[in-house]
Amino acid sequence: MPGPVTLTDYQKQSHQRLRDAGIDNPVLDTTLIICHTLNLTRTALLDTIQRILTDAELDTLNRLFARRCMHESVSRIIGARPFWTLQFGLNEATLEPRPDSETLVEVTVASLPDKQVPFSILDLGTGTGCLLLSLLSELPNAHGLGIDKAPRAAEQATANAALNHLSARATFQTGDWLQGITERFDIIISNPPYIARDDIPTLMPEVRDYDPRLALDGGPDGLDIYRHLIPQLPQHLNKGGLAVFEVGVGQAEDVEKLMHSNGFCDVLTHMDLSGIVRCVIGFLA
Repeated sequence: MPGPVTLTDYQKQSHQRLRDAGIDNPVLDTTLIICHTLNLTRTALLDTIQRILTDAELDTLNRLFARRCMHESVSRIIGARPFWTLQFGLNEATLEPRPDSETLVEVTVASLPDKQVPFSILDLGTGTGCLLLSLLSELPNAHGLGIDKAPRAAEQATANAALNHLSARATFQTGDWLQGITERFDIIISNPPYIARDDIPTLMPEVRDYDPRLALDGGPDGLDIYRHLIPQLPQHLNKGGLAVFEVGVGQAEDVEKLMHSNGFCDVLTHMDLSGIVRCVIGFLA
């Protein structure tokens, strides 16, 4: 029978195991998975590096590392991911929030001269609720509604509102984009599916195999949802209201044109931290 396994031995084995599986950040991923499984901070991990792992701990760790070797992301394995200043739970129906999307929150907040106004916000394709809840965390008197086609996504967003103490100002429900929505809002924000259908097989396996296809597939050229939504926005925004969209690489110009042709002015684009145009924003004239 194999002898006792220390944390340091298991770390070294896991680094190599992930490296052999083609994982880009094996050292960081190993640390995150071990700290999550053993409920340790990184400092505590260093302080207990010679401790012996129990059989139950080894079984759990081996299962989780097997998932990472299959390119399931660490965030999905752990079941949560930070975004903006908040923490968000994930499930199989939610897109995993990514730092690129924080650009939308930053740009929206910067576009509002008075953060104390009781803005009404609609988040279309809300997923985890990360966009709406992050905005509410910055706008103390705002309230919002998040819509998602997937019932499990709406459930997860509701749980995330509670997790971040924002339930009093956030409501989430299942719906088909703007169908059945009768009220008007001050801000409509969306990170819609924008991957061209034939490009989905070329995505990283962490995205292709684990993010829900419903949240990825934007039709033949990735622009189907923008064409569907933008002409409807004037009926759902207050005059002077703000529309904010995440876009994929090379899509900003087409989305700008759609907004201009549907009554929006001061349409601007903004880059994410990688220098990619990630956000298109405009005000209803």
